[in-house]
Amino acid sequence: MKKIMLAVTAVFVSAALFAQNATQQKKAEDVVKFKELTYNFGKIKQNAPVNHDFVFSNTSDKPVIIESATPSCGCTTPVFPQAPVAAGKADKITAGFNAAAAGPFNKTITVKVAGIDAPLEIRITGDVLTADDYAKFEKEKGSKTSKTGGNK
Repeated sequence: MKKIMLAVTAVFVSAALFAQNATQQKKAEDVVKFKELTYNFGKIKQNAPVNHDFVFSNTSDKPVIIESATPSCGCTTPVFPQAPVAAGKADKITAGFNAAAAGPFNKTITVKVAGIDAPLEIRITGDVLTADDYAKFEKEKGSKTSKTGGNK
């Protein structure tokens, strides 16, 4: 009877260990490493498109495929690599933004890596100024650099 109980206990312990390994899912961060996850454009002019490249490296030992890069709104247009990214190599996701409305913004792009259930988010932020406000901002910025004796 003790041998049967010992055998049954060993089976349950083994099953529990294998179940834990199966539930430990990889995250996108486990296979791709972004140089930065957030980029602040600062002050930008309304209706003037801007872009930023989010550079990432494949940190796994296999090629990685970016399945999708889904923006949080239609004013953000991500462009992601269509070909697999080889192990140890780098590539980029370009985040384009064109704001129709003035004011601060905080937009996300959800990046889905093939074979990984948990996606990751990259983010762009900034402040959209009307044409008049942007002209004032540029003028003030220009007068500050001329007072300091150069571009700093």
